[in-house]
Amino acid sequence: MLTGLKQLSPLLFAFTLAAAGCHAQVPLHLQGAANGQSSASSAGRQPASASGDRLPPDLARRVEVLIRSRASLPPDYDVLIGPRNPSSVPGYDEITVTFFSAGKTSKPMTFLLSKDNKSLAQFNKFDISKDPRTLVSGEGRPSRGGPSNAPVLIVGFDDLECPFCAKMHAQLFPALLDRYGNKVRIVYRDFPLDQHPWAMRAAIDTNCLAAQNPAGYWDLVDYIHAHAAEMGGEQKSLAKAHETLDTLTRDEGKRLKADSVALDACIAKQDDSAVKASIEEATQLGVDSTPALFINGEKLEGAVPLEYVYKMIDNALVASGQTPPPPPPPAAPVPSPQVPPAGKPGN
Repeated sequence: MLTGLKQLSPLLFAFTLAAAGCHAQVPLHLQGAANGQSSASSAGRQPASASGDRLPPDLARRVEVLIRSRASLPPDYDVLIGPRNPSSVPGYDEITVTFFSAGKTSKPMTFLLSKDNKSLAQFNKFDISKDPRTLVSGEGRPSRGGPSNAPVLIVGFDDLECPFCAKMHAQLFPALLDRYGNKVRIVYRDFPLDQHPWAMRAAIDTNCLAAQNPAGYWDLVDYIHAHAAEMGGEQKSLAKAHETLDTLTRDEGKRLKADSVALDACIAKQDDSAVKASIEEATQLGVDSTPALFINGEKLEGAVPLEYVYKMIDNALVASGQTPPPPPPPAAPVPSPQVPPAGKPGN
Protein backbone atom coordinates (compact mmCIF):
# COMPACT_ATOMS: atom_id res chain seq x y z
CA MET A 1 0.00 0.00 0.00
CA LEU A 2 1.45 3.36 -0.97
CA THR A 3 1.18 6.47 1.13
CA GLY A 4 1.58 9.78 -0.68
CA LEU A 5 3.80 12.41 0.87
CA LYS A 6 0.88 14.77 1.24
CA GLN A 7 -0.18 12.52 4.17
CA LEU A 8 3.28 12.50 5.75
CA SER A 9 3.27 14.15 9.16
CA PRO A 10 6.01 16.70 9.81
CA LEU A 11 6.29 15.24 13.28
CA LEU A 12 7.54 11.99 11.79
CA PHE A 13 10.75 13.61 10.73
CA ALA A 14 11.08 15.66 13.89
CA PHE A 15 10.59 12.58 16.04
CA THR A 16 13.05 10.52 14.01
CA LEU A 17 15.74 13.14 14.40
CA ALA A 18 15.01 13.82 18.04
CA ALA A 19 14.99 10.15 18.95
CA ALA A 20 18.15 9.35 17.05
CA GLY A 21 19.91 12.56 17.98
CA CYS A 22 20.39 11.60 21.60
CA HIS A 23 22.05 8.31 20.78
CA ALA A 24 23.46 8.03 17.32
CA GLN A 25 26.65 9.56 15.96
CA VAL A 26 27.28 10.59 12.37
CA PRO A 27 28.81 7.66 10.43
CA LEU A 28 32.40 8.22 9.34
CA HIS A 29 31.44 8.48 5.67
CA LEU A 30 29.07 11.36 6.52
CA GLN A 31 31.30 13.32 8.88
CA GLY A 32 32.89 15.30 6.08
CA ALA A 33 29.48 16.41 4.87
CA ALA A 34 28.45 17.32 8.40
CA ASN A 35 31.48 19.57 8.68
CA GLY A 36 30.62 21.43 5.48
CA GLN A 37 33.13 19.57 3.30
CA SER A 38 30.52 18.60 0.69
CA SER A 39 28.49 20.50 -1.81
CA ALA A 40 25.41 22.40 -0.66
CA SER A 41 22.18 20.48 -0.10
CA SER A 42 20.63 22.29 -3.04
CA ALA A 43 22.54 19.84 -5.22
CA GLY A 44 20.69 16.94 -3.63
CA ARG A 45 23.69 15.44 -1.86
CA GLN A 46 24.03 11.69 -2.20
CA PRO A 47 26.52 9.39 -0.47
CA ALA A 48 28.75 7.42 -2.77
CA SER A 49 27.64 3.82 -3.19
CA ALA A 50 28.87 0.80 -5.10
CA SER A 51 25.29 -0.39 -5.71
CA GLY A 52 22.46 1.40 -7.46
CA ASP A 53 22.49 4.53 -9.57
CA ARG A 54 22.82 7.99 -8.13
CA LEU A 55 19.93 10.29 -8.92
CA PRO A 56 20.66 13.06 -11.41
CA PRO A 57 21.14 16.37 -9.56
CA ASP A 58 17.89 17.88 -10.85
CA LEU A 59 15.85 14.85 -9.72
CA ALA A 60 17.61 14.71 -6.36
CA ARG A 61 16.82 18.40 -5.95
CA ARG A 62 13.10 17.81 -6.64
CA VAL A 63 13.01 14.99 -4.06
CA GLU A 64 14.79 17.09 -1.45
CA VAL A 65 12.63 20.18 -1.93
CA LEU A 66 9.45 18.14 -1.65
CA ILE A 67 10.62 16.43 1.54
CA ARG A 68 11.75 19.69 3.08
CA SER A 69 8.44 21.40 2.36
CA ARG A 70 6.24 18.49 3.47
CA ALA A 71 8.24 17.85 6.64
CA SER A 72 8.87 21.53 7.47
CA LEU A 73 12.54 20.74 8.02
CA PRO A 74 14.57 23.49 9.72
CA PRO A 75 17.25 24.98 7.47
CA ASP A 76 20.08 23.56 9.59
CA TYR A 77 18.98 19.99 8.79
CA ASP A 78 20.87 18.52 5.85
CA VAL A 79 19.38 15.89 3.56
CA LEU A 80 21.33 13.04 2.00
CA ILE A 81 19.65 11.02 -0.73
CA GLY A 82 20.88 7.50 -1.36
CA PRO A 83 21.24 5.67 -4.67
CA ARG A 84 18.34 4.20 -6.57
CA ASN A 85 17.78 0.46 -6.15
CA PRO A 86 15.07 -2.00 -7.23
CA SER A 87 12.09 -2.42 -4.89
CA SER A 88 9.44 -5.09 -4.39
CA VAL A 89 6.69 -2.67 -5.48
CA PRO A 90 5.92 -2.80 -9.21
CA GLY A 91 6.60 0.49 -10.99
CA TYR A 92 8.77 1.88 -8.21
CA ASP A 93 12.42 1.92 -7.20
CA GLU A 94 13.74 2.45 -3.69
CA ILE A 95 15.83 5.28 -2.27
CA THR A 96 16.92 6.08 1.26
CA VAL A 97 16.92 9.55 2.76
CA THR A 98 19.02 10.46 5.81
CA PHE A 99 18.78 13.65 7.85
CA PHE A 100 21.52 15.11 10.00
CA SER A 101 22.26 18.24 11.95
CA ALA A 102 24.84 19.40 14.50
CA GLY A 103 26.88 16.22 14.20
CA LYS A 104 23.95 13.86 14.73
CA THR A 105 22.21 11.68 12.22
CA SER A 106 18.84 10.01 11.86
CA LYS A 107 18.20 6.47 10.82
CA PRO A 108 17.77 6.22 7.04
CA MET A 109 14.16 6.42 5.87
CA THR A 110 13.04 4.47 2.82
CA PHE A 111 11.03 6.10 0.03
CA LEU A 112 9.70 4.80 -3.26
CA LEU A 113 10.44 6.70 -6.46
CA SER A 114 8.34 5.88 -9.53
CA LYS A 115 10.19 4.68 -12.58
CA ASP A 116 8.89 7.66 -14.56
CA ASN A 117 10.35 9.99 -11.86
CA LYS A 118 6.97 11.67 -11.31
CA SER A 119 5.91 10.26 -7.91
CA LEU A 120 7.51 9.84 -4.50
CA ALA A 121 5.82 7.61 -1.94
CA GLN A 122 6.37 5.72 1.28
CA PHE A 123 5.77 2.04 1.73
CA ASN A 124 5.84 0.29 5.10
CA LYS A 125 5.76 -3.48 5.20
CA PHE A 126 5.01 -5.31 8.45
CA ASP A 127 4.96 -9.01 9.26
CA ILE A 128 1.53 -9.98 10.60
CA SER A 129 1.94 -13.71 10.07
CA LYS A 130 2.32 -14.38 13.80
CA ASP A 131 -0.49 -14.35 16.33
CA PRO A 132 0.25 -11.35 18.61
CA ARG A 133 -0.68 -13.53 21.59
CA THR A 134 2.46 -15.60 20.98
CA LEU A 135 4.77 -12.58 20.99
CA VAL A 136 4.76 -12.35 24.81
CA SER A 137 5.01 -15.69 26.51
CA GLY A 138 3.55 -16.72 29.84
CA GLU A 139 5.03 -20.19 29.55
CA GLY A 140 6.28 -21.67 32.81
CA ARG A 141 4.85 -18.88 34.96
CA PRO A 142 2.19 -19.16 37.69
CA SER A 143 -1.21 -18.12 36.41
CA ARG A 144 -4.57 -16.93 37.66
CA GLY A 145 -7.97 -17.15 36.06
CA GLY A 146 -8.59 -19.42 33.11
CA PRO A 147 -6.64 -22.42 31.80
CA SER A 148 -3.70 -22.33 29.41
CA ASN A 149 -6.09 -22.32 26.44
CA ALA A 150 -8.16 -19.38 27.73
CA PRO A 151 -8.98 -17.07 24.80
CA VAL A 152 -7.26 -14.05 26.41
CA LEU A 153 -3.77 -14.11 27.89
CA ILE A 154 -2.78 -11.12 30.02
CA VAL A 155 0.94 -10.91 30.75
CA GLY A 156 1.89 -8.25 33.27
CA PHE A 157 5.46 -7.09 33.82
CA ASP A 158 5.53 -6.42 37.55
CA ASP A 159 7.76 -4.74 40.12
CA LEU A 160 6.84 -5.79 43.66
CA GLU A 161 8.15 -2.52 45.11
CA CYS A 162 6.23 -0.34 42.65
CA PRO A 163 3.27 1.46 44.27
CA PHE A 164 1.48 1.81 40.92
CA CYS A 165 1.81 -1.93 40.37
CA ALA A 166 0.37 -2.51 43.84
CA LYS A 167 -2.62 -0.31 43.07
CA MET A 168 -3.26 -2.07 39.78
CA HIS A 169 -2.84 -5.44 41.44
CA ALA A 170 -5.39 -4.60 44.10
CA GLN A 171 -8.00 -3.02 41.84
CA LEU A 172 -7.66 -4.25 38.27
CA PHE A 173 -7.21 -8.00 38.48
CA PRO A 174 -10.08 -8.75 40.88
CA ALA A 175 -12.36 -6.75 38.57
CA LEU A 176 -11.16 -8.65 35.50
CA LEU A 177 -11.59 -12.06 37.09
CA ASP A 178 -15.02 -11.11 38.34
CA ARG A 179 -16.12 -9.91 34.90
CA TYR A 180 -14.44 -12.47 32.63
CA GLY A 181 -13.91 -15.54 34.82
CA ASN A 182 -12.02 -18.32 33.04
CA LYS A 183 -11.97 -16.41 29.72
CA VAL A 184 -8.81 -14.62 30.84
CA ARG A 185 -5.54 -16.08 32.07
CA ILE A 186 -3.27 -13.75 34.03
CA VAL A 187 0.49 -14.22 34.25
CA TYR A 188 3.15 -12.07 35.91
CA ARG A 189 6.66 -11.61 34.54
CA ASP A 190 9.44 -9.89 36.46
CA PHE A 191 10.58 -6.34 35.74
CA PRO A 192 12.15 -4.97 38.96
CA LEU A 193 13.35 -1.41 38.44
CA ASP A 194 16.84 -0.29 39.46
CA GLN A 195 15.47 2.50 41.66
CA HIS A 196 13.63 -0.02 43.84
CA PRO A 197 16.35 -1.58 46.03
CA TRP A 198 14.52 -4.67 47.29
CA ALA A 199 12.44 -5.41 44.18
CA MET A 200 15.00 -7.85 42.76
CA ARG A 201 15.09 -9.89 45.96
CA ALA A 202 11.28 -9.94 46.07
CA ALA A 203 11.20 -11.28 42.50
CA ILE A 204 13.76 -13.99 43.27
CA ASP A 205 12.09 -15.05 46.54
CA THR A 206 8.62 -15.30 45.01
CA ASN A 207 10.07 -17.31 42.13
CA CYS A 208 11.70 -19.69 44.61
CA LEU A 209 8.27 -20.41 46.05
CA ALA A 210 6.64 -20.55 42.61
CA ALA A 211 8.99 -23.39 41.65
CA GLN A 212 7.25 -25.52 44.29
CA ASN A 213 3.75 -24.08 44.55
CA PRO A 214 2.24 -21.67 41.98
CA ALA A 215 -0.73 -20.88 44.24
CA GLY A 216 1.69 -19.94 47.02
CA TYR A 217 3.41 -17.56 44.59
CA TRP A 218 0.19 -15.59 44.16
CA ASP A 219 -0.52 -15.57 47.91
CA LEU A 220 2.95 -14.16 48.51
CA VAL A 221 2.65 -11.60 45.69
CA ASP A 222 -0.71 -10.49 47.10
CA TYR A 223 0.80 -9.94 50.52
CA ILE A 224 3.94 -8.14 49.34
CA HIS A 225 1.99 -5.74 47.14
CA ALA A 226 -0.41 -5.00 49.99
CA HIS A 227 2.36 -4.44 52.57
CA ALA A 228 5.21 -3.05 50.45
CA ALA A 229 5.46 0.09 52.58
CA GLU A 230 6.24 -2.04 55.65
CA MET A 231 9.08 -4.10 54.21
CA GLY A 232 11.96 -1.98 55.48
CA GLY A 233 10.47 -1.18 58.88
CA GLU A 234 10.31 2.33 60.25
CA GLN A 235 13.90 2.99 59.25
CA LYS A 236 13.29 1.82 55.66
CA SER A 237 16.30 -0.46 56.01
CA LEU A 238 17.26 -2.53 52.97
CA ALA A 239 18.63 -5.28 55.19
CA LYS A 240 15.35 -5.37 57.10
CA ALA A 241 13.37 -5.53 53.85
CA HIS A 242 15.46 -8.48 52.66
CA GLU A 243 15.04 -10.24 55.99
CA THR A 244 11.28 -9.69 55.93
CA LEU A 245 10.96 -10.98 52.35
CA ASP A 246 12.95 -14.12 53.17
CA THR A 247 10.86 -14.76 56.29
CA LEU A 248 7.59 -14.27 54.43
CA THR A 249 8.70 -16.71 51.74
CA ARG A 250 9.75 -19.35 54.26
CA ASP A 251 6.54 -18.95 56.27
CA GLU A 252 4.39 -19.32 53.16
CA GLY A 253 6.42 -22.36 52.14
CA LYS A 254 5.94 -23.91 55.57
CA ARG A 255 2.18 -23.28 55.40
CA LEU A 256 2.05 -25.05 52.04
CA LYS A 257 4.34 -27.88 53.22
CA ALA A 258 6.95 -27.04 50.60
CA ASP A 259 10.41 -28.62 50.63
CA SER A 260 12.04 -26.33 53.19
CA VAL A 261 15.59 -27.44 52.37
CA ALA A 262 15.19 -26.68 48.68
CA LEU A 263 13.41 -23.42 49.43
CA ASP A 264 16.11 -22.27 51.87
CA ALA A 265 18.81 -23.12 49.34
CA CYS A 266 17.03 -21.14 46.60
CA ILE A 267 16.61 -18.10 48.88
CA ALA A 268 20.26 -18.24 49.95
CA LYS A 269 21.55 -18.56 46.38
CA GLN A 270 19.68 -15.48 45.08
CA ASP A 271 20.10 -16.56 41.47
CA ASP A 272 18.94 -13.58 39.41
CA SER A 273 19.49 -15.10 35.95
CA ALA A 274 15.78 -15.82 35.28
CA VAL A 275 14.76 -12.36 36.45
CA LYS A 276 17.39 -10.71 34.27
CA ALA A 277 16.19 -12.75 31.28
CA SER A 278 12.66 -11.48 31.93
CA ILE A 279 13.95 -7.91 32.11
CA GLU A 280 15.79 -8.34 28.82
CA GLU A 281 12.73 -9.71 27.07
CA ALA A 282 10.59 -6.88 28.43
CA THR A 283 13.12 -4.32 27.21
CA GLN A 284 13.06 -5.83 23.72
CA LEU A 285 9.27 -5.50 23.81
CA GLY A 286 9.60 -1.78 24.51
CA VAL A 287 8.81 -1.92 28.23
CA ASP A 288 10.57 0.80 30.21
CA SER A 289 8.24 1.27 33.18
CA THR A 290 5.78 -0.61 35.33
CA PRO A 291 3.04 -1.64 35.33
CA ALA A 292 2.95 -2.87 31.75
CA LEU A 293 0.34 -5.30 30.43
CA PHE A 294 0.17 -7.28 27.20
CA ILE A 295 -3.39 -8.38 26.37
CA ASN A 296 -3.05 -11.07 23.71
CA GLY A 297 0.11 -9.27 22.68
CA GLU A 298 -1.29 -5.71 22.67
CA LYS A 299 0.66 -3.46 25.02
CA LEU A 300 -0.98 -1.28 27.63
CA GLU A 301 1.18 0.90 29.86
CA GLY A 302 0.44 3.22 32.73
CA ALA A 303 -2.71 3.95 34.64
CA VAL A 304 -5.73 4.00 32.34
CA PRO A 305 -9.47 3.85 33.08
CA LEU A 306 -10.80 0.33 33.58
CA GLU A 307 -13.19 0.66 30.65
CA TYR A 308 -10.20 0.90 28.28
CA VAL A 309 -8.90 -2.41 29.59
CA TYR A 310 -12.37 -3.93 29.18
CA LYS A 311 -12.43 -2.70 25.58
CA MET A 312 -9.08 -4.32 24.76
CA ILE A 313 -10.15 -7.62 26.31
CA ASP A 314 -13.53 -7.50 24.56
CA ASN A 315 -11.78 -6.93 21.22
CA ALA A 316 -9.46 -9.86 21.89
CA LEU A 317 -12.44 -12.07 22.72
CA VAL A 318 -14.27 -11.10 19.53
CA ALA A 319 -11.12 -11.81 17.49
CA SER A 320 -10.98 -15.31 19.00
CA GLY A 321 -14.64 -15.98 18.21
CA GLN A 322 -15.91 -15.40 21.74
CA THR A 323 -18.79 -13.21 22.87
CA PRO A 324 -17.77 -10.65 25.51
CA PRO A 325 -19.89 -10.47 28.64
CA PRO A 326 -22.41 -7.63 28.89
CA PRO A 327 -20.96 -4.36 30.10
CA PRO A 328 -21.05 -3.81 33.85
CA PRO A 329 -23.74 -1.49 35.19
CA PRO A 330 -22.62 2.11 35.63
CA ALA A 331 -21.38 3.01 39.07
CA ALA A 332 -23.97 4.62 41.28
CA PRO A 333 -23.40 8.37 41.64
CA VAL A 334 -22.05 9.51 44.97
CA PRO A 335 -24.73 11.65 46.66
CA SER A 336 -23.77 15.24 47.33
CA PRO A 337 -23.63 16.22 50.98
CA GLN A 338 -26.68 18.09 52.18
CA VAL A 339 -25.90 21.70 53.04
CA PRO A 340 -28.10 23.02 55.88
CA PRO A 341 -29.98 26.28 55.18
CA ALA A 342 -28.24 29.46 56.26
CA GLY A 343 -28.65 30.14 59.96
CA LYS A 344 -29.54 26.51 60.79
CA PRO A 345 -26.53 24.46 61.89
CA GLY A 346 -26.44 20.83 60.90
CA ASN A 347 -26.91 18.04 63.38
